Amino acid sequence: MTEPARPREIAAIDLGSNSFHMVVARVVGQSLQIISRHKQRVHLASGLNEHHHLDQAAMQRGLHCLAMFAERLQGFDPDNVRIAATYTLRQAQNAQVFLQRAARVLPYPIEIIPGTEEARLIYLGVAHTQPDTGQKLVVDIGGGSTEMVIGEAFSTHLAYSKHMGCVSYNQQYFPKGKISTKHFNAAQLAAQQKLESIATKYRKAGWQTAIGSSGTIKAIREVLIGLGHSDGIITAKRLTQLIDEILKVKQADDLALDGLSDDRKPVFAAGVAILHAVFQSLQIEEMIFSDGALREGLLYEMEDRFRHSDIRTRTAEAMAKQYTVDHDQAQRVKDTAERLYNQIEPQPGLAKAELATLLQWGALLHEVGLSISYSGFHRHSAYLLRYSTMPGFNLEQQTVLASLVRYQRKSLKLEEMPELSIYKRKHLYPLIRTLRLAVVLNGQRSDDPLPPFILHADKEHWQLTLPAGWEDNNRLLAADLQQEQAYWQKAGWTLTLLEDEAT
Repeated sequence: MTEPARPREIAAIDLGSNSFHMVVARVVGQSLQIISRHKQRVHLASGLNEHHHLDQAAMQRGLHCLAMFAERLQGFDPDNVRIAATYTLRQAQNAQVFLQRAARVLPYPIEIIPGTEEARLIYLGVAHTQPDTGQKLVVDIGGGSTEMVIGEAFSTHLAYSKHMGCVSYNQQYFPKGKISTKHFNAAQLAAQQKLESIATKYRKAGWQTAIGSSGTIKAIREVLIGLGHSDGIITAKRLTQLIDEILKVKQADDLALDGLSDDRKPVFAAGVAILHAVFQSLQIEEMIFSDGALREGLLYEMEDRFRHSDIRTRTAEAMAKQYTVDHDQAQRVKDTAERLYNQIEPQPGLAKAELATLLQWGALLHEVGLSISYSGFHRHSAYLLRYSTMPGFNLEQQTVLASLVRYQRKSLKLEEMPELSIYKRKHLYPLIRTLRLAVVLNGQRSDDPLPPFILHADKEHWQLTLPAGWEDNNRLLAADLQQEQAYWQKAGWTLTLLEDEAT
């Protein structure tokens, strides 16, 4: 008996100015499944002198890291590995010396990519790991350069790379780790000068969402969470608060901020100065963080089939296929849930619109747990949606999906709902009610059209109006709806069933 072919594994390595990163993924159907990540702080940029020569110590740190990466990549075909080097090796006059030595350690070609190409690949990595949010601004502050991109879907419209990074600015403006208002202002002003020539162009282009990626912005986000901003959103006001905290100390080593690692301390002030300058120059109101960056962009670039498809669609379709979901039933429930939700939220705001999108994914995947067992399948579905790797969905979104499918049927033990940080429980209750009704209305799993219905909602009091005499031809549905009324009543909700005498 022939064994099934093993899934293709691909790897991407990002030789950054501060850290080297490697990510390995498996190609599964129409999605990429990340199976390992590796990161080593190399501080390559700190070995670049005023003559743009990379010193031996920095080279040796880089080669040592690549030797470790090589152990993981044994047996990989060259077509399945892509390595990109960024700012420091772009600047180093003796970069070829490093590349020659690296070839003896890691037998795969290293590409030194231009700044604009780096920007494009970063954008691609973010676009593939974030839900589509219209036109977006992506900012990535590395060790030696900062990339800023405006794009939509998987296409970029504006892309620039500027010579300012947390390692290079730390050396230039915070010598020997000294922190002062004077040093900080100098670093920020220098960054604003770098941005002066492009700021107007970016502001005119505009964006719906600003997204930050990579280590500097990730570290800032984690420190802001430590300061009490649990949603992790970066705003100008919060950056000002963070700057005040930084300026309380004289030395970088004395920074004592929750969420800030010791190895990030030396370059943290420089990174904050650059991001604050970007916020001021581009007049950014708020920024969210994305795990996707250059290395993810490299991965998706290697696999052509992923270039122009939505990451969440691929994730949902791959999961539905993996767990042999009845696609026709899932589509019926999704369509009904949309009809119901549109009647109670005809013009939802931004937050509710995002929840409505999660309702659609929840409807499509509400039966994944049937592959485990019919008994308690709603609980199995919730477990799979909560703990599976789902590219494009963050942990909070997975928790919402899991909660929706957990409460799609049977008793409503709402006290068991997990804690949320971005959304509130009350935001989920209308979605739970909507999905439950959609599931009940399609309980016969039939392609026959449903009786026309009208839904009115007043907080936890809902009213479903059906045509006169509908019960005569829909006795099973009537029984299911009566059972549903009882479940709602125990939860403190009300479901009223009416007949439309005009029909």
